[in-house]
Amino acid sequence: MKSATKFIHAGVHPDPSTGAIMTPIFQTSTFVQDGPGKHKGYEYARTQNPTRTQLQNALAASENGEYGISFGSGLAATDTLLKLFKPGDEIISTNDLYGGTYRLMRKVWETYGLKFKFIDMSNADNISKHVTPATKMIWVETPTNPLIRIIDIKACAAIAKKAGALLAVDNTFASPYLQNPLDLGADMVMHSATKYIGGHSDVVHGCIITSNKEIADQLYFLQNACGAVPGPQDCFLLLRGLKTLHVRMQRHCENGEQIAHFLRQHSKVAKVHWCGFEDHPNYAIAKTQMRGFGGMISFELKDNTVAAAEKVLSSTKLFACAESLGGVESLIGHPASMTHASIPREERIANGLVDSLIRLSVGIEDAEDLIEDLKQALG
Repeated sequence: MKSATKFIHAGVHPDPSTGAIMTPIFQTSTFVQDGPGKHKGYEYARTQNPTRTQLQNALAASENGEYGISFGSGLAATDTLLKLFKPGDEIISTNDLYGGTYRLMRKVWETYGLKFKFIDMSNADNISKHVTPATKMIWVETPTNPLIRIIDIKACAAIAKKAGALLAVDNTFASPYLQNPLDLGADMVMHSATKYIGGHSDVVHGCIITSNKEIADQLYFLQNACGAVPGPQDCFLLLRGLKTLHVRMQRHCENGEQIAHFLRQHSKVAKVHWCGFEDHPNYAIAKTQMRGFGGMISFELKDNTVAAAEKVLSSTKLFACAESLGGVESLIGHPASMTHASIPREERIANGLVDSLIRLSVGIEDAEDLIEDLKQALG
């Protein structure tokens, strides 16, 4: 089944009781049983909900996986995934990643005894040097947030397998339309489905997808036992968003390419981070493991100050200054003071996240209008 057809049809079916083509919102907390343990597959809505079941099936299909597990947010999904490990276990992560993931790992899970290494994964050979007998998982973001670095998923999978460790990939920036980590050897793929999968800036959601039944069973247990589940209304919105993912992503990619080239030629811009440039360090890998280069771009100003960045962010008219990404409308943000403020400045600078870095989530508006907006803001 081709991707466009899959996003619309796979994993879902008309409601058997009414024939409704759209999955109903089962807004209920519990389900009537004929007797103790005699039910129709549903007992209590934290454990299971028919709307969530359809979404989980659709999400699994979108990533060519067997099992989908939904959560109340991307961080709830990541938090649950980290519960697979025990004190003393070591996790190797990229050093360029979402600030909320860094905060969760460093400020929460390190206090419970998990160990983390944050390293440059642009060259996969660098990862092997950091693997120890305690290494239980490699955590990858690609493209990375916010520097749009590309990490070789196949190479990471080989390293993880050799070490007897798991490979998890945060696929939020690419979406299932552009990249499928399970096909490249990953054990788990995570999405902040708030972003491209939802696509309309109206829902918060996270998911994990795997084809490993043992891992899936553990995650389903934790989903129920810890309770960070989404409501049925949220699941309905995600099902709706998934149906248009392919057409939205096509426009995100087209607009992103035009804006990346515009910024690269602008006299006030020092550097543009976008994986579609042929001189991007890992362009060849991106070309191989992705089906397009996406709508996420970051750029540095020649005036490398927070004040210069803030002036641009406060001057745009169409690009809205806001957290998050992946919606149909274009967003602009300042990672140093917004999404990545939890990372200490010295660590942030050492990893290449400079004070003037601006991150764009390029929407699906007319590209000419977006370019004019950036032109006047930079001017």
